[in-house]
Amino acid sequence: MVKIGDIALPDFPLLLAPMEDVSDPPFRALCKEHGADVVYTEFISSEGLIRDAAKSVQKLDIYNKERPVGIQIFGSNLDSMLRSVEIVEASNPDIIDINFGCPVKKVVCKGAGAGILKDIPKMVALTEAMAKHTSLPITVKTRLGWDHDSIHIVEVAERLQDVGCKAIAIHGRTRAQMYKGEADWAPIAAVKNNARMHIPVFGNGDVNTPEQAKKMRDEYGLDGAMIGRASIGNPWFFNEVKQYLQTGTPKAPPSIEDKVAAARRHLQMAIDWKGETLGVLETRRHYTNYFKGIPNFKPLRTRMVTANESAEVFEVLDEILEDFAVNQAV
Repeated sequence: MVKIGDIALPDFPLLLAPMEDVSDPPFRALCKEHGADVVYTEFISSEGLIRDAAKSVQKLDIYNKERPVGIQIFGSNLDSMLRSVEIVEASNPDIIDINFGCPVKKVVCKGAGAGILKDIPKMVALTEAMAKHTSLPITVKTRLGWDHDSIHIVEVAERLQDVGCKAIAIHGRTRAQMYKGEADWAPIAAVKNNARMHIPVFGNGDVNTPEQAKKMRDEYGLDGAMIGRASIGNPWFFNEVKQYLQTGTPKAPPSIEDKVAAARRHLQMAIDWKGETLGVLETRRHYTNYFKGIPNFKPLRTRMVTANESAEVFEVLDEILEDFAVNQAV
C-alpha cells in the first residue's frame, strides 16, 4: 500500500498528471472511470486565484466521483501562495500539489514552476510554509533540475520531505530539456533509494506504454507512475497498464464503439460543466487523439473541430459508428 498523508492507495498507483487545457473535470472523470487512482487539476495560478480571475477560479471545480483529487497551484510569492491555499481549501480537495516543474517561459520567467529550481532554498521555504498553513497533504511535482549541471534532486527531495512534503512526483527531464530527448528515470530511482526517504516517490515522463510502467515499477523501484501525454484521447490507458502489471498480457485496445462513447460523454460533460459554446470549443482538441490512426478520417475530424454546435459533433460521431464500426467488424 502507498500512502499520501492519510490517503491510502493501491500498490504502484497510477496518477493522472496535471495538464494545462487537458485535465479538466470531464477528462479527469473519464480517466478515473478507466483506472486512474489519483487525478490532478490543471495547474492554477496563485496570483489568478487571489485576484479572483474567472479562469483560475473555475479550475477549482472538483467532484466527489474524482476522489482522491489534488488541486495543483503555482507561484513564487509566498504571501500569494499562502492566500491561495486558503482559497483552495474551500473547494475541499484531498491534496494540494505545488508545481515546481512547468518549463513554459511565461511561468519560469516569474520564478514559478521550474523557475524555482534556480533557488532551491526558496523552493524548500515555500513548501514548508504551505505545509504548515494547511492540514491537507502538500505534495510536489518537479523536474530533475534546471539543467544537466544542476541535478541535485536527491538532496532536494530529502529537504522537501523534511519540511512536510507528503509525496513527490519527478519528471525525468531538466527544465533545459523541456520535453526533448528521453526521460531519465535513474535520478528518480536514486531519490527512492535514499535511505532517509519515506514519502512516496512517483515517476513521470515517457510512461507511454504498459511496458514502460512495468519497467518503472520493477527496474527502477518507484512507488507509482504519473501519466500525462499518453492518456490524452486515451483514458483507457490506466486500465491497460493495470492489466499488464497484474497479468503480463496486454488488454485489447478500445473499439470504435468505445472511442465514440468516450468522445460523446466527454463532450456532454464539458457542455454540462461550461455550457454549450465553451463545451464545444474546449473539447475540440481531444478529437484528433481519440480517433488517431483511423484511415481516411480527416474529413470527419475537420467537421468535428470546426463545428460550433454540439448537435453537429454528435451527428459526426453517429456517422463514425455507421462508417467505421461496420468496417471494423468486417
